Amino acid sequence: MTVSEIQSLIDDLEAKATSDRSAEETPDIGIIMGSDSDLDTMYGAYEALTELGFEEETGDEIPESRFTFETYVVSAHRTPELMYTYAETASDRGLDVIIAGAGGKSADLPNMTASLAFPVPVIGVPVQEKSVDSVIGMPTGAPITAVDAGKSFNAALSAIQMLAREHAELEERLLRYHDGLQANVGSVSRDLHASGTETFREQR
Repeated sequence: MTVSEIQSLIDDLEAKATSDRSAEETPDIGIIMGSDSDLDTMYGAYEALTELGFEEETGDEIPESRFTFETYVVSAHRTPELMYTYAETASDRGLDVIIAGAGGKSADLPNMTASLAFPVPVIGVPVQEKSVDSVIGMPTGAPITAVDAGKSFNAALSAIQMLAREHAELEERLLRYHDGLQANVGSVSRDLHASGTETFREQR
């Protein structure tokens, strides 16, 4: 990414922060990651959000869905100006929650974003096991919520839970999702008991 491309992204974020858009026209959740190499891990957040009816906002087009999200690569170390702008404009751009993933031993993106975007809540996703301490290492008074290494799917579910307190439609979607998980466990348990362990293992 060139310097001009970074500046263009910064300009776009600042323009969106000052634009006159309603809550229905702005993304509810932001997904950011320190590198595109983190995308495979962060894809779980995309899967969870789309499974529960969210649409991704891309370019300048506004999705038809009431609930939407955006996705960016924002490096705390390589593009600090972009990180600052993303976090500091988050509230004005309509974001209610940010999911931030980063890897390595210096996984600073989630906690730096949490500091700059406050009071917008940030859910940190350690991309690797060695990133956990860095992501959760925030001092008292500077909160961040975090999931276990690689669990971006759970991060997205947590983000939806936060929004569901104000949106009954999202609460209903979460309850249906949870009911589906329970039904699946019940079905598997019945099949295991009915067929026996050996047969069940062979048929899986």
